[in-house]
Amino acid sequence: MARSSTRPTSRDVAQAAGVSQAAVSLVLGDKWRGRVSETTAERVRQAARDLGYRPNLAARNLRLGRTRTVLLVVPALTTEFFPGVYTGAARVAAEHGFGVVLYPSPEGVGPAPDPFASASAALDGVIASSMAADALTAIRGDQLPLVMLDSDPEGSHGAATVNLDIADGARQIADHLLALGHRRFLHLAADVPSWTFDVRADALHRRIRATPGTTLTTTAAPLTIEDAVTATDTALTAPGPRPTAVICDDDKLAAGVYKALRRHGLRIPEDVSVTGVDDITLATALDPELTTLRLDAERFGEHGMRALLAVLDGRTPDQGDIPVELIVRGSTAPPRTP
Repeated sequence: MARSSTRPTSRDVAQAAGVSQAAVSLVLGDKWRGRVSETTAERVRQAARDLGYRPNLAARNLRLGRTRTVLLVVPALTTEFFPGVYTGAARVAAEHGFGVVLYPSPEGVGPAPDPFASASAALDGVIASSMAADALTAIRGDQLPLVMLDSDPEGSHGAATVNLDIADGARQIADHLLALGHRRFLHLAADVPSWTFDVRADALHRRIRATPGTTLTTTAAPLTIEDAVTATDTALTAPGPRPTAVICDDDKLAAGVYKALRRHGLRIPEDVSVTGVDDITLATALDPELTTLRLDAERFGEHGMRALLAVLDGRTPDQGDIPVELIVRGSTAPPRTP
């Protein structure tokens, strides 16, 4: 039997879920907390999905004075990390009747120009990842709610922040390599003026230098494979003992380190251990597979969207950093005995 072309109504959803139309309105309008149970709310959402129900958002938004649209600003789309953040944010947004517009800022982590004639009129709020709050002045205006991801809580100008526990991740990397017996380290740092890279560098340096007999050299490179090759070449030819472990701020930097080490006839991990950050697809394409810090991009985006929904609803977002996990693979091993 062919499905009716008649558009399902809120009454149809109410009948399918076994609830009142008022309950359907509360759930689909995201006003159900404290009024209906979580079980009932999920039953209504499932009925709406099964029926293909779509509320008349234009009419509802006119009544509420909302566009039901938020902007996700990211520095770039050069890896799959930021698309993952978008996927997580969009998933939560869709559950609450919101849409998410992804905006890779053409200025990177610098000032983000307004992509609309007036963002404050076109959007309900902004989620910004890995950027400084003052870089978003043109987008935020004076009134637009803002949630900062992977950003300095002290420099957010009062905006809510959601962060990965990147400092703990840096300590996990240091502890892993120290436990293997490494004492001579090269930190290949991202040449990006970003709070998150400063935090991981500080945590890494504190952990390593707390262990007697260690040396740590830092060299910076832009986030490209070829720049990482050049920076590693320079570090390997510098006077003094060669590092036995290279700690990279990013998996792409680690790929450049692989190329440079092999040009110098060095094996991974027999001669030099290498670590990265992000656990993108590239990490398992390298040979040997890369030991790296896994950052759950989708979970990150989910938390960011939930924080913005809380702000829009006048609630305080959940606190606490999102845990990260070191994934140990074949690129790390004990250093060779001299």
